[in-house]
Amino acid sequence: MIDSGCRVAALQMISGASLTDNLAAAAGLIADAAAQGAQLALLPEYFPLISAHDADKLAISESYGSGPIQAFLAEAARTHRMWIIGGTVPLATTDAHRLRNTCLVFDPEGACVARYDKLHLFSFQRGHESYDEARLIEAGDELVSFDGPCGRIGLSVCYDLRFPEMYRRLGALNLIVVPAAFTDTTGRAHWEVLLRARAIENQCYVLACGQGGLHPCGRRTFGHSMLIDPWGEVVVSLALGAGVIAGDVDPAWIRTIRESLPALQHRRFT
Repeated sequence: MIDSGCRVAALQMISGASLTDNLAAAAGLIADAAAQGAQLALLPEYFPLISAHDADKLAISESYGSGPIQAFLAEAARTHRMWIIGGTVPLATTDAHRLRNTCLVFDPEGACVARYDKLHLFSFQRGHESYDEARLIEAGDELVSFDGPCGRIGLSVCYDLRFPEMYRRLGALNLIVVPAAFTDTTGRAHWEVLLRARAIENQCYVLACGQGGLHPCGRRTFGHSMLIDPWGEVVVSLALGAGVIAGDVDPAWIRTIRESLPALQHRRFT
């Protein structure tokens, strides 16, 4: 599907340890995106909570289909008549000590129409900086895309960005979304170049939404939410701080790029 265009927005946050405060901040940003004419809004990874303790995420984890975070997303979508991609939501598993880091998509009626459980789990060690998502998170096992307001949209989360084969297996897309909480260290080195590469090689738009700054727990995230076009050009971006960026997914530009440089047709390996 390549004929549908729409205005999309990324809602950059600096989430803390209070679910109530984070949902209130997200609500304000969603309203701002709606006021800017966005038909689809993307929240960042871990938008409901970023804290120093894994137990805090377990404490707010929800069963799929119920819970205050999912209710908030559904109501916001209905209220603003907007598609909302809920960054990631902590969903409970059969193991009381683990959860799924899940991206949920709500349509303008407030119905959850797609679920993607993060496939690739981040691990990084350098000096005193250490991350290992597999200690808490259970990896997903399915690729997910859906038909949205701007055509076919592929879902991914943060560390997935480093695995280009994942996106190629999703097929022809108009838009890739990347909710993220990239660390400041890895973000400075790799964030933009990886995002632009995914846009160029898949000849589609990429909407990336990050956590963007110093969190109350001391973690520092890179931010730099951006919309990138199929030629790899950054359409709009926000460096740090909470805020909204919005831009248009133009199907005519996708078509032009693919007709003038038919790289997707020239693939030898699938």
